[in-house]
Amino acid sequence: KLGEIVTTIPTIGFNVETVEYKNISFTVWDVGGQDKIRPLWRHYYQNTQAIIFVVDSNDRDRIGEAREELMKMLNEDEMRNAILLVFANKHDLPQAMSISEVTEKLGLQTIKNRKWYCQTSCATNGDGLYEGLDWLADNLK
Repeated sequence: KLGEIVTTIPTIGFNVETVEYKNISFTVWDVGGQDKIRPLWRHYYQNTQAIIFVVDSNDRDRIGEAREELMKMLNEDEMRNAILLVFANKHDLPQAMSISEVTEKLGLQTIKNRKWYCQTSCATNGDGLYEGLDWLADNLK
């Protein structure tokens, strides 16, 4: 929730929540990222207007895997009109990748057919969340 400190745990399955922000009502489907449940993601694609893709900016070992999954998702026909917000999470950690490094490693600069934005964030204290949601709200109007 916005404005609250949260303890994060991995999503198993999915969570659904409606969030009001800047007079826009977002229905957020939080789908888990574990590899065993990724094949289920496509069941949530219909009528998607925006994708919020959260990546661990401190995990250099798995950023390539994140890129593969993101590109797979973006290539789905039902996602062709969805804008993309990437949260480069855990930016508070000393070894975290910069925005430019995350952008390059995810291949965001190759995306030509949709609006996208990459924002540093820290889920545990809320840093960057409002900035990302502001971009989302401005680009969904």
